[in-house]
Amino acid sequence: MPSATDVDRSPEARAVAERYLRRERPLTALVVVLVVGIFLAAYAVSSLLPAIAVAVVLLVAARAPLLQSRGTIRLRTDDDPETVAAAFAGPTPPVLALQWGIADNAVPSDGTATYRVSYLLGLRSVEMSVETDAERTSDGAHRVDLAVTANGSAWATYTAMIRPEEKDGGTAVEVTYAAERRFGLRRVPQQLVADRYRDEVLAVQGYDVVERDAHFGF
Repeated sequence: MPSATDVDRSPEARAVAERYLRRERPLTALVVVLVVGIFLAAYAVSSLLPAIAVAVVLLVAARAPLLQSRGTIRLRTDDDPETVAAAFAGPTPPVLALQWGIADNAVPSDGTATYRVSYLLGLRSVEMSVETDAERTSDGAHRVDLAVTANGSAWATYTAMIRPEEKDGGTAVEVTYAAERRFGLRRVPQQLVADRYRDEVLAVQGYDVVERDAHFGF
């Protein structure tokens, strides 16, 4: 249940984020099932010690920090640059909708927003915080930097450059992002499902994805 300090969040974006969550959680659980299944298969064809060795290798491979995410997204919207800059600098930045959309609440506080996301039937949770820095550049564009942490550890950074679109009106946004930490192979299903919903969750907020250059790998 949202708290009294929960900010307004786009219901359309939350609906997309919840569909993402319904797909992501079972696939993430499937990774655990596969590890257990391979362990049991190894035990069935050999003995306990080789099976344990196989399970250890699989767990290390699944959790080892091998993969990193980074890229650039170019967006267009009919909103004016000031409105877009306010949205990116606010407690619910459009590019983080898959995070704040599934959070129990989104609480703003002096340039920082905090999202609490629970999982495993509420037995565990992660607290994500977004620190925002906004400024005008020398050429008149808006620049918004987002520094995201998860349970106090650096998670990702985003930089949005926001300019009026001279040709057709509206606003052009270029977002550069990079993960601040690497992920294990167990995050691959989560990434694949997120790819399916990223453009959709931006579209329901009024942003067209003009181009996406994404890298998720070694």
